[in-house]
Amino acid sequence: MESKVKVTGDELGNVIHQSVNNPEYGYVRVEQVRSLYEDGFLRRKLISALIVGTMEDLKEEGYYVGQDLPGKIVIIESLNPSNKKDHTKNIKIAGNSGVVCKVGNQPIYRRTLYTIINNLSDELVKHDNTEEIKAANGTNKIKVSALNPSASDEFKI
Repeated sequence: MESKVKVTGDELGNVIHQSVNNPEYGYVRVEQVRSLYEDGFLRRKLISALIVGTMEDLKEEGYYVGQDLPGKIVIIESLNPSNKKDHTKNIKIAGNSGVVCKVGNQPIYRRTLYTIINNLSDELVKHDNTEEIKAANGTNKIKVSALNPSASDEFKI
């Protein structure tokens, strides 16, 4: 089950953040808790996105901390860089491993997008460097007993 999309603020309660590169533009950060199904595992994750616009338009919307917004946050993955000027931005990393998720030798790019279009869905790309990720994590086994204390078997993931 997905939570509502909520507007967040900084420690001072500011909701609109001005662009460092162009003071006419800014963004508002939004969050949503999503149920994601990855390789058969249900994972509840906090997903965030930015609503980008002119400072004037963002102020006109009247965003405030904790505000519920209609719509959802979708995840868009691709083998094409999402930032044409900097191909190192938005590269998908496998958890805390530091390993870039890839298909062949191509990195996967990941971005999030807030939308009010209800029939949009996540566009995910399955990585194929699983062994590299497992090696970086230091294990490729999970103890069943960690999931069920009365069990003692192991199975590979």
